[in-house]
Amino acid sequence: MASLTSATRLRGRTRAARPAARAGATGGTVRPQRRAGVLLLLGPFFVLFALTYLAPMAYALWLSFFREKFEGVGWEGPQRVFAGFHNYTRALTDTDFLQGTGRVLLYGLVYVPVLIALAATFALLLDSALTAARRFFQTVLFLPHIVPGLIAAIVWVYLYTPGLSPVIDALDSAGVHVDFLNGGGVLFSLVNIAVWQALGFNMVLIYVALQAIPRNTVEAARIDGAGEIRTAFSVKLPQVFPAVMVATLFTIIGSLQLFTEPQIVQSSGNSSVTGSWTPNMLAYSAAFESNDYHYAATISVLIALLAGVLSFVVTTLANRRNAR
Repeated sequence: MASLTSATRLRGRTRAARPAARAGATGGTVRPQRRAGVLLLLGPFFVLFALTYLAPMAYALWLSFFREKFEGVGWEGPQRVFAGFHNYTRALTDTDFLQGTGRVLLYGLVYVPVLIALAATFALLLDSALTAARRFFQTVLFLPHIVPGLIAAIVWVYLYTPGLSPVIDALDSAGVHVDFLNGGGVLFSLVNIAVWQALGFNMVLIYVALQAIPRNTVEAARIDGAGEIRTAFSVKLPQVFPAVMVATLFTIIGSLQLFTEPQIVQSSGNSSVTGSWTPNMLAYSAAFESNDYHYAATISVLIALLAGVLSFVVTTLANRRNAR
């Protein structure tokens, strides 16, 4: 009996040791293969990311600490000298930069809430049980996003220009006189262009999140007597809050990069928009009209810092909301 018991214990230990040995042998051969596979798949992305994002950002940061200086009569051309924070001091005391930043922030205060509210509203309408022809309305709302921003701005400038626009002619015949390209109307004209173009993408982003909500949750709300509006605001919107915050974050970052629309409006010659109307336009003017690449790089770095700060604030507020 003792020998039989000992043999049984030995056999059990052998069986228990075999999986461990196999796991050790497998781990020794598979783990390096997995690491090589991960590097092979992700390596091209990180290389392109470094070349197209990190390297230009580092180069712009390096340029911002230098400036051009002429020695003597200037026959030898400008000399690059270390300037420290001179360019940053110049930008933070530059009236054009400060006013342009203020315009962009005001533009964002109008543009971001309007876009997110409309995107969420259309997404909820498409997700509603009362909506028919969903595919048709999804296509119609998403089509403007396919149009390049340059083409969209040109089309809207045509619609904003007196003597060309049938919209302005119709308003004038009705006794309503609106100047879309000058004064305070320019800001809302640019918001309209941006909302028209970006609405479809953000609507689809929120709509996809709505489709992920368990149907039994919605059905339970309807069984409890909640109507479509109550279900939308009390059940659906809280469930897709992370998607709404992602859309908000993308929209805020996009609003700080405002360039194409005001540039086209300014080039029309019928607007009060100047070459320094936004910080991006000021950086473009400094680089390609004044050849002051160091100051343009400084403006770019400041815009990136502002985008980083606003992104951090929005992300922090979203995390606090999710933690409740």
